[in-house]
Amino acid sequence: MEKMNVRFMILLMVMSLVLGFSSAVDFRLRKTAGFSGRFTRAVSSVVFPVHGNVYPLGYYNVTINIGQPPRPYYLDLDTGSDLTWLQCDAPCVRCLEAPHPLYQPSSDLIPCNDPLCKALHLNSNQRCETPEQCDYEVEYADGGSSLGVLVRDVFSMNYTKGLRLTPRLALGCGYDQIPGASSHHPLDGVLGLGRGKVSILSQLHSQGYVKNVIGHCLSSLGGGILFFGDDLYDSSRVSWTPMSREYSKHYSPAMGGELLFGGRTTGLKNLLTVFDSGSSYTYFNSKAYQAVTYLLKRELSGKPLKEARDDHTLPLCWQGRRPFMSIEEVKKYFKPLALSFKTGWRSKSLFEIPPEAYLIISVKGNVCLGILNGTEIGLQNLNLIGDISMQDQMIIYDNEKQSIGWMPADCDELASLKAAQVYEY
Repeated sequence: MEKMNVRFMILLMVMSLVLGFSSAVDFRLRKTAGFSGRFTRAVSSVVFPVHGNVYPLGYYNVTINIGQPPRPYYLDLDTGSDLTWLQCDAPCVRCLEAPHPLYQPSSDLIPCNDPLCKALHLNSNQRCETPEQCDYEVEYADGGSSLGVLVRDVFSMNYTKGLRLTPRLALGCGYDQIPGASSHHPLDGVLGLGRGKVSILSQLHSQGYVKNVIGHCLSSLGGGILFFGDDLYDSSRVSWTPMSREYSKHYSPAMGGELLFGGRTTGLKNLLTVFDSGSSYTYFNSKAYQAVTYLLKRELSGKPLKEARDDHTLPLCWQGRRPFMSIEEVKKYFKPLALSFKTGWRSKSLFEIPPEAYLIISVKGNVCLGILNGTEIGLQNLNLIGDISMQDQMIIYDNEKQSIGWMPADCDELASLKAAQVYEY
């Protein structure tokens, strides 16, 4: 998409002292020894309720209050990208259907020479054609994109004990959006949760509010939680694998994974893998996808299931003698998958993908494979672990220890807890 050089003037907004609510948890103040009467922030976790599901909605999002006065926006979770952006009335050249009125941008434009602007364009030949503003363009694997400029604005978050956090953070004012092939729902924008300096987590961490740790727990029943910080879990109960330093833009294990089917190796090893909450489904490269579909079809031979060629919910579906109501009815016919990652010379961590983490029940009552061929959509040799395969697990991206972790969790129970509570799991 050709970049548009759009310059615009933004009216100075009236600053409001009334700050709104969002769902965040457990931010504490403590007195600092030796400095009577002075306080510093104690690093703790911030928790947001997550809404949505893999099917039939096809997305998970959180509500974030932004601006002065603060207004709510639904932002899709995306650990696969850094930039947070809102559809923006700057004015808008091309905007998609949105659940809320378009974001009215602050007058705090980020200039081209700002460190965050430079970080955003780290791997591109950025030219400061308009020095007083930072232009951006982000493109996604499904063909969607957003074009706009960076601004700073207030993000309003509530914490326990009546305390509130209102940092000024950089975000994109997107005035030209193209929908992706998988974008079939109204959205206000995207919450970029990647490893880069411009991500919301990195900005909060650099300002001293949270540790550089992010995690999520997505329920197979819908909903879940998103959290920043490291005090929601017992690290000793988590399966950890080192993050890749080579693929530093993504949450990718350092060592390629070995694909297992029914507890046995498929012979496919060193699979480049990325964990990406911005994708509803899991994508394997062509070789791994063909291996899985072959093994599944062989395993289902003689079982009371046949391919449902008239069901186009996903590329591969099966029907039974009668419509299925839940995965529980049909998972006995399918074997579990797993990815084994080396964590040391002899140690490994196993990321298990049981049938309920790769199957859905379509509206027609058929069971469909939620693993797709990523090579066909341009992911080349990449293997992408999407929301479907991360359900009912707490997934943790520890940027401080450069590790990715996971553990079984009752995400529905966590999501049902009141936002004012401190989560202990």
